[in-house]
Amino acid sequence: MVSAALSATAHGFFGRRGGVTTGPMASLDMGRRGSSEISPELAENRRRVIAATLPGAALVSVHQVHSPDCVTVSAPFDEANRPQADALATSTPGLLLGILTADCVPVLFADEAVGVIGAAHAGWKGAISGVTDRTIAAMEALGAERSRIVAAIGPCIGRASYEVGDDFARRFEDEAAENERFFTPGRPGHQLFDIEGYVAHRLAQAGVSRVDCLGEDTLSQPDRFYSYRRSCLAGEPDYGRQISVIGLAHAGK
Repeated sequence: MVSAALSATAHGFFGRRGGVTTGPMASLDMGRRGSSEISPELAENRRRVIAATLPGAALVSVHQVHSPDCVTVSAPFDEANRPQADALATSTPGLLLGILTADCVPVLFADEAVGVIGAAHAGWKGAISGVTDRTIAAMEALGAERSRIVAAIGPCIGRASYEVGDDFARRFEDEAAENERFFTPGRPGHQLFDIEGYVAHRLAQAGVSRVDCLGEDTLSQPDRFYSYRRSCLAGEPDYGRQISVIGLAHAGK
């Protein structure tokens, strides 16, 4: 799945189809589950993502911890010592930035005029604490201008599927009264949260020139996407992770 906003940059929002893992995690599961080791199945799934997006690239990811932190990348990480962060930025060709999600919001960024890209994993904690703002700042440090940056929001949990408590909603309303619009009443004591809309709002407030929301709900489409909340509701012991990637090709390729 791709975004028209990023049509000049190699990228992709992948779901659960097209890989080799089997069982409940079938088939393009990209989860590492805290291990520094890459299983044969994960290695093959990674190879397929690279081949479909930017052949020959090095796939780079971080150890995601629901933080607002963004790291600038100029070379692949040692797989056993990936930094703890939730976003990446680079101006180096041949790197494919990857973010894993399973309901959280994947955001891909590009300033195509100067060849600077970013990728962010925005769970609610990272979203409210500014992971997208820090990604934009890291891109600016590499020469990007926020007025030229375009962003695409990939598959994530939709408003109709994301039930939260009233106390949760108040955290966002305390940050800014206007955030009330991202919540609608649910059953007593609960509300439905539009996290995609909230992240898009943060991006627009930051001065991003174009934000493309794909509008795909991960929870309600079990044949297409992994979902942490769906797995929890079903009492499953684990859940798969999908990947969103963006990369810069070498000149002339």
